[in-house]
Amino acid sequence: MAFRTRTAPTVGFDLDMTLIDSRPGIHACYVALSERTGTYVDADLAVTRLGPPLVEELAHWFPADEIAAVADLYREMYPSYAIRPTLVMPGAREAVAAVRGAGGRALVVTAKFEPNAKLHLAHLGIEPDAVVGDLWAEQKAVALREHGAQVYVGDHVGDVRGARAAGALSVAVASGPCDAEELRAAGADVVLAGLAEFPDWLAGYEDGEADGVAAARA
Repeated sequence: MAFRTRTAPTVGFDLDMTLIDSRPGIHACYVALSERTGTYVDADLAVTRLGPPLVEELAHWFPADEIAAVADLYREMYPSYAIRPTLVMPGAREAVAAVRGAGGRALVVTAKFEPNAKLHLAHLGIEPDAVVGDLWAEQKAVALREHGAQVYVGDHVGDVRGARAAGALSVAVASGPCDAEELRAAGADVVLAGLAEFPDWLAGYEDGEADGVAAARA
């Protein structure tokens, strides 16, 4: 497959550990959740495995018949505890701006509860053209196809799977829980150290450089 384009790109981005470093906020929310429910959650451990849906993490700490209610409580508490401490990832604003500068559209497709995802983006001044939440791994392909995304950028092997299911180019950033080797093994077409490298990569992709993918993998 030749990954080239002569049209303005539509690029999807994951959220946690791709555009934002939500670990401080999520940590604070889990600590508060433990206090509220009386059930211990190891917040230090939980923030090392961000990416999959909330219910998968809660299953480590709560009985199955309590997970749905606890997830609702967590999402309700989230704006009070998790938005303000969350940081923007290096290069995130510039990556979105690069897509816009190329005449393209930037969208966010995330497993996070969509209203909370939008709160993060508004607080950090990141303005994508669309935000779609509550989708994980291959489910992300639904939104990517709907918006015609040619590229999907994410930090997790689940993001690679989502891109591949959508027939989009998988650009992985080794800024989250999965290292570069894991991302390549999962089938990422391009692996970057972080979003700071994305504008240069996008410029080469837009120019149709035949060696763009190989260069980014080097």
